[in-house]
Amino acid sequence: MPKRNTHQRSNANSFSGFLRRPTVQIGIVVIAVVVIALIALSGSKKIDAANLPTEINSAQAYQLYQNNSAVFVDVREQSEWDSFHIPNTTLIPLGELPNRLSEVPKDRPIVVVCRSGNRSQSGRDILKQAGYTDVKSMAGGVTDWKTQGFPIQP
Repeated sequence: MPKRNTHQRSNANSFSGFLRRPTVQIGIVVIAVVVIALIALSGSKKIDAANLPTEINSAQAYQLYQNNSAVFVDVREQSEWDSFHIPNTTLIPLGELPNRLSEVPKDRPIVVVCRSGNRSQSGRDILKQAGYTDVKSMAGGVTDWKTQGFPIQP
């Protein structure tokens, strides 16, 4: 009678036993979901404002600007605006925003900008509290926008 290779059999049993562990099975499912999500996202090149986080960088904002996919609201003061601003944006200083909500459309995505990105977060939050659902603030502000070489109007 030929001898069985018990070493190969025990390795196979230990591997299949390993795969039967619930934590290993969950890990395999999580990896599969991540891979599927990455594949699905890689096919989408156009940035959709609704799917972005509440703070976006200037490159993401510029893509929305180029596609005319969002309304840009600048919450800086008039003197800052006069120095330079993003063309085709609406100036509503942060202190005036709660009283000028009627000037901001609710049916389009909104990108709130300021000089460096701090006041835009407050502006975004004011709009969200007022019932606006698709509002982003731009990190780095118009300073970063200008540094990136995106359109600026004196």
